[in-house]
Amino acid sequence: MAKDFSTREENYSKWYNDIVQRAGLAESSAVRGCMVIKPYGYAIWEKMQAALDKMFKDTGHSNAYFPLFIPKSFFSREADHVEGFAKECAVVTHYRLKNDPSGKGIVVDDTAKLEEELVIRPTSETIIWDTYRQWVQSYRDLPILINQWANVVRWEMRTRMFLRTAEFLWQEGHTAHATREEALEETYRMLDVYTRFAEKFMAIPVLQGSKSENERFAGAMETLCIEALMQDGKALQAGTSHFLGQNFAKAFDVKFASKEGTLEYVWATSWGVSTRLVGALIMAHSDDHGLVLPPKLAPIQAVIVPIYKTRKEYDVVCEKARGLKHELEQHNILVKLDDRDTHKPGWKFNEYEFKGVPVRLAIGPRDVEKGTVELARRDTLKKQVIPLKDAGAVVTALLDEIQDGLYQRALSFREKNTRKADTWESFKKILDEKGGFILAHWDGTAETEEKIKDETKATIRCIPLEKNKEAGRCVYSGKPSEGRVVFARAY
Repeated sequence: MAKDFSTREENYSKWYNDIVQRAGLAESSAVRGCMVIKPYGYAIWEKMQAALDKMFKDTGHSNAYFPLFIPKSFFSREADHVEGFAKECAVVTHYRLKNDPSGKGIVVDDTAKLEEELVIRPTSETIIWDTYRQWVQSYRDLPILINQWANVVRWEMRTRMFLRTAEFLWQEGHTAHATREEALEETYRMLDVYTRFAEKFMAIPVLQGSKSENERFAGAMETLCIEALMQDGKALQAGTSHFLGQNFAKAFDVKFASKEGTLEYVWATSWGVSTRLVGALIMAHSDDHGLVLPPKLAPIQAVIVPIYKTRKEYDVVCEKARGLKHELEQHNILVKLDDRDTHKPGWKFNEYEFKGVPVRLAIGPRDVEKGTVELARRDTLKKQVIPLKDAGAVVTALLDEIQDGLYQRALSFREKNTRKADTWESFKKILDEKGGFILAHWDGTAETEEKIKDETKATIRCIPLEKNKEAGRCVYSGKPSEGRVVFARAY
């Protein structure tokens, strides 16, 4: 490990940034607050996309694409929506540049001012619901189940790669329904899809819950979320699903003729996750040796590194390694053979360990003679020697074991770092000394929620969907409370 690589204990923020950059995931760009997602980082995002896309299509959704530019007037139609996003909007005012006659270089052509300014998409509810007005006339046109893979721009002042950038990639689902019940069912269905993805693919346990009114998506009647706990004790919102009611349908006059012949407003949902999940993946599993990836999202699940001293040994070992690669591929394992003769095996070991490749296989002249291969697993850093003929079956089983092990390790961490607080003093002490999720009573008022946030920087991450009714007293105000909610400091 390089001396300039921070550990989590020394400097968690620098540790995170070191992994992002040194593992080849992303780097800063010439545009303030924006990042370049490098091939290895984008390959992880592509794995996420592929898994989620299948889950969306399995639940009846289709992909479409809507414009990046949204007329500014659209945002004024839904008051809560515009208030929620106004401070983050980037606006296009002109459509042409020109050479400045005084020699100052390229300037904006003031004669090319747009008749109506355009907002660069911070989210697509407005442009999509303006479109849905053209698509919906009758109950026969419903439901509309659309997903969009896109980029969005939210002009963040404080940025961190993957976690919060001015431009990021995401998917956003937008559905239209004939009844409130159908829309609510969709809202919960997609929350379950995100939960399964986080736990089965990302190996990250999450809490399901609803947001408080203060934390709801702008324009939503209810926001459901999944919350994950990172290794520094902070929470990360890993996905949201919004019940929009009829707010956007009314704002854009989207009505349909019901079976009974009445004219009704459509019911709506929206839901999304973003490249922030790559950041969650890093912070949930990685260690002081670098990135750790769950096998289901690893671009390379196993790497083969030949060990040799002479050219003759190189030829013999590489021939056997190519056979091993073919064997692993027959087991549907994503495998890379690094047969470069420009880098030493030790350098390759360090590189793939830092990049979080789940399994490393090393094969040398003695292994060729004995019919063996050395196997090293990234999650525990343990090594073992196995028969070469068994490699396919062993690695297949090991990848499943690593995937499950990472989930169990993250679940154990969350359980150890979830605590109850019954007094304001204990609440503050837990937050400052240990962090994590705090289960505490809240009186249900926005005023108390804001005071807790102002004094501690902790927010209500979610009101658990499966909360047990437990009468108590608000940890801050002492007023009656029906049950505990989840507090934490968050990204």
